Amino acid sequence: MKRKVDLNEISDGRLYSSGDMVKVDCHDCEGCSACCQGMGNSILLDPMDLWRLQLGKKENFDTLLANYLELNVVDGMVLPNLKMAGEEEACLFLKGGRCSIHGYRPGICRLFPLGRIYEENGFKYFIQVHECKKQERGKVKIKKWLGIADQKRYEDFVWRWHTFLKNCEEGMKELDEQNAKVLTVVVLRNFYQMPYQAEEEAQFYPEFEERLERLNAMFGF
Repeated sequence: MKRKVDLNEISDGRLYSSGDMVKVDCHDCEGCSACCQGMGNSILLDPMDLWRLQLGKKENFDTLLANYLELNVVDGMVLPNLKMAGEEEACLFLKGGRCSIHGYRPGICRLFPLGRIYEENGFKYFIQVHECKKQERGKVKIKKWLGIADQKRYEDFVWRWHTFLKNCEEGMKELDEQNAKVLTVVVLRNFYQMPYQAEEEAQFYPEFEERLERLNAMFGF
């Protein structure tokens, strides 16, 4: 999801790499769940997020969609996001003020209060200084904060998925309404609705890459 904002207004003005130390550690939140409420449709799921949820919840895409997720159009593409509900517009995975899927939470949740800024050949991290309500935060290395086993491969996956969606967005400008709809349906089916067979992170990446290469060839990216 693109944000048209001045980076200097929402960050400390610095860009970071995964090996850098940043002041984002909220000491296990200490009971605060503010970032799990009122987020609208902003918690988008990438294919790896969906795979983690399916594995963790032992539920398929249709069941997750019926109970916890919703579909919205984002930059022309139909993508799933976590659903908010109730008077507090809270994430449906929030139970008793705590995240019930913390071990396999989506990438955006892992990232918070960090954000990503995409450059020509990759991306950097930045701190969203106004987002987290916790005032006293400790320093932690970004790759430890994210808690991803293979950080380098994960970042490559994030970059390749971002590039693919960007190519889809550009490609849709040359399509009529019917063919644009076909493109969105094919992407949704191949990366989300079609079950993944991987049971470990290392097995997920080649499965994703096979689907990505097939669709890149199909769309001529």
